[in-house]
Amino acid sequence: MGRAVVVEAPGKLRVVRTEPEDPGHGEVVVRVEWAGICGSDREVLAGTRAEGFVRYPVVPGHEWSGTVVELGPGTDPELLGKPVVGEGFRNCGRCAPCRRGDTTLCTAEYDETGFTQPGAWADELRIPARLLHVLPDGADLRAAALLEPAACMAAATLLAAVVPGERVAVIGGGTLGLLATQLLAASGPAELVVVDPRASRAVPASRFCGATGFYSPGAAPGGFDVVVEAAGAPGTGAQAVRMCRRGGRVVLTGLAGHETEPIAPADLVTAAVTVHTVFGAPSRAWTHAVRAFATGLLDPAPLITHEFPLEEAERALRLLEDPAVDTGKVLLHP
Repeated sequence: MGRAVVVEAPGKLRVVRTEPEDPGHGEVVVRVEWAGICGSDREVLAGTRAEGFVRYPVVPGHEWSGTVVELGPGTDPELLGKPVVGEGFRNCGRCAPCRRGDTTLCTAEYDETGFTQPGAWADELRIPARLLHVLPDGADLRAAALLEPAACMAAATLLAAVVPGERVAVIGGGTLGLLATQLLAASGPAELVVVDPRASRAVPASRFCGATGFYSPGAAPGGFDVVVEAAGAPGTGAQAVRMCRRGGRVVLTGLAGHETEPIAPADLVTAAVTVHTVFGAPSRAWTHAVRAFATGLLDPAPLITHEFPLEEAERALRLLEDPAVDTGKVLLHP
């Protein structure tokens, strides 16, 4: 018997006993070591996730790391015992977006681990082997649980295409913003600043992530070659455009629940900026993040601030909603 956290409906969460499931053709069973809690998981519990992007009842958990413990027919026998992470989007692999590598834009019906398929807030996870990324033997699986958000930020940094010597800014000093900062630091920018209203984020930004400066939103300078928006707060998209030099590049990754300062088309035209957007992490971004992690250029471990056993998932979610607690990444440990 195993355990899993199930959100049966908005506001209804409980830990249940589960029967083991044999992996099907092309599938594996992973023993989950660590699973992260994301803002979208809070949306699942609250019932505020957009229609069509969740199916109840559901076991959340799209950020995870683990070890392959069982193989289904048609899988590579060398996967057994390997430390792994895995992509969440259950893309079809056949449509035009999938074939050109845009696996998060698959034209098939939306299907993602932790939202429409059982996720990793459980002792075990059954997943298609084709979605796995194998980690080096002895990899820090606690830190590796952050490779899903890191892959999303890898998608942003690949679009930003920073070259050595450019001035770069990241708006947002949360987990996503600091992961983006680490990845961008590897590109050799002349200046790399983080913008966030929480002064407490200045230390991790500089000590662990390679930032050369830290600003509150009202004091942030402009003229940057590249601005990556990773806050998802009202007005941060428009601020990213303002902070960018004319002809520069902006990458938007956040979603504000209620936008108060939409980006005006006239501002984009007059500034002549190129704006990219990120929705999830395609396979190439996962490869980039995993490679950076394996070589030591990406180290998410310092961003983890709290850990809870699986049975305390609801307590962990309440902690994230407490404005008095400055949390980084919160993990569950089955």
